[in-house]
Amino acid sequence: MSITADMIRGHTDTIILRQLIEKDSYGYEINKAVQEKTGNQYELKEATLYTAFRRLEQAGLILSYWGDETTGARRRYYTITEEGRAQYQAAVAEWARTKDLIDKLIL
Repeated sequence: MSITADMIRGHTDTIILRQLIEKDSYGYEINKAVQEKTGNQYELKEATLYTAFRRLEQAGLILSYWGDETTGARRRYYTITEEGRAQYQAAVAEWARTKDLIDKLIL
């Protein structure tokens, strides 16, 4: 059974921030990690991912820089800022409150 995008919509930024807490990364690697963690039940569409990167960077939650690969195409890496870490923690707390409320309403 696959996870519908509607159930995850609105959490893309938090998912990306979570991946960047572990380490600096680039789009393909982040999407690959999401797929692996979900057993290939969910993936971020390329357009969604890069739109989120722009939004997060404009908000000061992440920064980008070019990698120094010697082979293949240069990659744009992303790193989380302190503001991004704080936003991630706030989003996780909000998710816990929301999940608790939904559980009360439907379970």
